[in-house]
Amino acid sequence: MACGCGALSSFLFEYDTPRIVLIRSRKVGLMNRVVQLLILAYVIGWVFVWEKGYQETDSVVSSVTTKAKGVAVTNTSELGFRIWDVADYVIPAQEENSLFIMTNMIVTMNQSQGVCPEVPDTTTVCESDANCTAGSADTHSSGVATGRCVPFNKTVKTCEVAAWCPVEIDTHVPKPAFLKAAENFTILVKNNIWYPKFNFSKRNILPNSSSSYLKSCIYDAQTDPFCPIFRLGKIIASAGQSFQDIAVEGGIMGIQIKWDCNLDRAASHCLPRYSFRRLDNRDNDHNVSPGYNFRFAKYYNSPGGVEHRTLIKAYGIRFNIIVFGKAGKFDIIPTMINVGSGLALLGVATVLCDIIVLYCMKKKQYYREKKYKFVEDYEQVGEFLGGTNSYTLSCHEKVWQVESTQRCALEVPVTEVGLNAIERHVLDPDTQVLRLLCRAQQPHQQTLKISHDKALEIYQLPVGVERTYLGSLEEGRIWLSRSGTAPVHLHS
Repeated sequence: MACGCGALSSFLFEYDTPRIVLIRSRKVGLMNRVVQLLILAYVIGWVFVWEKGYQETDSVVSSVTTKAKGVAVTNTSELGFRIWDVADYVIPAQEENSLFIMTNMIVTMNQSQGVCPEVPDTTTVCESDANCTAGSADTHSSGVATGRCVPFNKTVKTCEVAAWCPVEIDTHVPKPAFLKAAENFTILVKNNIWYPKFNFSKRNILPNSSSSYLKSCIYDAQTDPFCPIFRLGKIIASAGQSFQDIAVEGGIMGIQIKWDCNLDRAASHCLPRYSFRRLDNRDNDHNVSPGYNFRFAKYYNSPGGVEHRTLIKAYGIRFNIIVFGKAGKFDIIPTMINVGSGLALLGVATVLCDIIVLYCMKKKQYYREKKYKFVEDYEQVGEFLGGTNSYTLSCHEKVWQVESTQRCALEVPVTEVGLNAIERHVLDPDTQVLRLLCRAQQPHQQTLKISHDKALEIYQLPVGVERTYLGSLEEGRIWLSRSGTAPVHLHS
């Protein structure tokens, strides 16, 4: 209970104020300046120069449209001679921030509604009707089982299904890719950006671009880095991939457009930066269900009015256009915030040096005496000493006039008193004693390394507090008394 009351009393009736102590130490001084220089380098170099901490920033708002161009020719036994243009291989015609280009396919021609044998696998191969369950429709089957076991070919029987017949057989993906010529197709990417906070807008087709330029330019990171037209093969190569490999089973590519604009400069310096990477993770050690594919169908009616379709399992490359970036412009508020934060960080140097001085150095006890000073309530001290404002301090018949406001923080010339040592002892956590040893007989024998003519500043705990002890030795005494009266020896 007493401890609690003491803590509450300390919290309510004690006040801490900073005290500046100048320590002449090469080691501590150099460490302090080095830490301050590091903090200044961080604030100036990183916060202001690199991160532009003096600017207000805004994130980009973007819209993207794409257009593909290119023609391919195929000649197969199944499809014959055929020309492929944009309407054939771009599926669907438009997507949001993305574009799919078909590069390979498995085609199942002339499907119609009917019954036919299922594709052979471990669940569909049968010996008799008893192996087939009528009405079953597995998620991996092509239709609904009729319950009959029918020949798939001369050697294998499978369960019959009601489905679009003949069913698709997709066990073998064509190699090389069906549309391997897609490597030379091009994509035009039109990107419009807006920074709403600054009401600044721009697009990736630069103002100095002409129609003739767009018809002839192809993006190249070295020779033409701002052309918005990209050749598919170069996109894949820039991502460290092989087009012919990715064209077989498909994949997902990212076209990244980065807008980092410093609006303190002219708008012409705000330019897009393009980069490319493969987004689907193609791991050779984990190669289950690789690539990118989907199915679609083209429907038509036969002369007899029967609905037919051509089913296409399309493999291809999906291009996702990813736009990101930010714009910055000078603003006084973030500037002042970062300046204030930098100045506050300089306090780290003081804290670090205080830790070294007060806890790590050999003379830490001496530095603690200089660092901390305890000051009692002046009114209480005045009452204890009789309410007077002027006192005298005497030692070996030497008398100094002091004011009560000085709390006995005196400058005592060494030549007058002959100081030999100052010892500080701790009797308990709350009681500290400061002793002054006066040896006028041998003023040259000094353990404190100071010259005779140099004044030594003695900081003493405030007198007039009951638990403060002002000691004396045989060699000398320290007295405190009111002016004009006999000296009074203070004690606890």
